[in-house]
Amino acid sequence: MRWPPPQDWPHADISRQVLASPHRWHVQETGDGPLILLLHGAGGSTHSLRGLITQLGQTRRVVAIDLPGQGFTQLGARHRCGLQTMAADIEKLCQQEGWVPDAIVGHSAGTALALKLSETLLSPRGQPPQVVGINPALDTFDGIAGVLFPAIAKMLAAIPFSASVFSATASNPARIQALIRGTGSDLDAHGLRCYQRLVADRDHVDGTLLMMAQWSLDALVRSLPRLQTQALFIVGSRDGAVPPRVARDAAKHMTKASVIEIEGFGHLVHEEAPELVARHVLEFLDG
Repeated sequence: MRWPPPQDWPHADISRQVLASPHRWHVQETGDGPLILLLHGAGGSTHSLRGLITQLGQTRRVVAIDLPGQGFTQLGARHRCGLQTMAADIEKLCQQEGWVPDAIVGHSAGTALALKLSETLLSPRGQPPQVVGINPALDTFDGIAGVLFPAIAKMLAAIPFSASVFSATASNPARIQALIRGTGSDLDAHGLRCYQRLVADRDHVDGTLLMMAQWSLDALVRSLPRLQTQALFIVGSRDGAVPPRVARDAAKHMTKASVIEIEGFGHLVHEEAPELVARHVLEFLDG
């Protein structure tokens, strides 16, 4: 999406651009105190973290970024959209800006990035930053979907104008609402309009397809038993995108992980109930 964010974009007043090779990042920063880094999931942007920014920013310093090629972050290298390369580029951004996060909060695929970053970043205490994963996508697709989905994403990412065609056909308001409801969540009109803007933007769709095509969780899943990261997974009981069992299975393989399930909410629980999710986050970090 073209810089700058429109005035009605969530928290546009705290948005700024940061050039940290190879990308030109969209950053939102507010608050004071221990630093929490916020990472959205695939196909999202900082708008999905708007409620958490407001809630957590009351007692913490909060930094939220758009992932490469998504939202208002301009992609600088098309081959750096996988888990390993994206984590390395975020680490470089943190070092350049002097960000030393006490905690990293990730939604969906953002949880994988948070856990990967916890292997290399250190908090001010000299320990891995604590990680909170909201409906964490920490499992490979089952069966034939694990073969077809990445292949389809690679094909679409390689075909000229495929992102434009997808944007034109998928950005219909009714389709956006159906897509969101398919995840088990219900959003207000403003939240739906933000997703409609994203899906209607060719560059955002292109960046999301590149991420899907290059994403692999195999190495991270194998490393879970060795991670010394303190982690909390918050899941919505109605999640239609990533079943709650994924978080429970991942936690079983980790030495310092726990799960909280919130009844009545879906994959976007942090947008539906930001006050409740923020309370769980702060209780975990303070406890």
